[in-house]
Amino acid sequence: MPYTPPPELASLSLTEIAELVAEQKLPPVAQWDPKEFGNSEMRIAADGTWYHQGDPIRRPAMVRAFSTILRQEKDHSYALVTPYQKLSIIVEDAPFVAVEMENEGAGKDRKLAFRLNTDHLVIADDLHKLSFPRSDADPRPYLHVRGGLEAVLARPVYYALADMALEDDLAPFGIWSHGAFFPIETPE
Repeated sequence: MPYTPPPELASLSLTEIAELVAEQKLPPVAQWDPKEFGNSEMRIAADGTWYHQGDPIRRPAMVRAFSTILRQEKDHSYALVTPYQKLSIIVEDAPFVAVEMENEGAGKDRKLAFRLNTDHLVIADDLHKLSFPRSDADPRPYLHVRGGLEAVLARPVYYALADMALEDDLAPFGIWSHGAFFPIETPE
């Protein structure tokens, strides 16, 4: 079955994006307890590129399919999981990258939606929190995707988000989305 990516976020309202998010169906990987274990020989680089045996996976549909069976284990390692098999996978930073953002509103009325490098859509809210770990060297903000899995915000997305926060000029410094406030810590 051919894969049709969702339309560009800029062409959709936040209501339409929310409807697309609700339609996303993912396998219940958290419920699976496979008895067979192994190594996938796969790695997700810090830039979001997926590799198998050292070579990049060039088919986006394959990356998207693998991303739906990815889970974070209790020991914070990562695995690709099916009902019958669990294969370890190396994740250098976060398994996803938020590559596009759509904004509606401002201040407390702001609503943010993100497209991941796998074409999945995530709305920033109480369940999908934005976090801004403090770092003087290389600030790397994250968006909680599901089950402990996070997306790092691509640099242009982060800069656009920071500009919105500066425009809102809130104290404490931060940003709202769907009724949830996310403080942004700044270097001292």
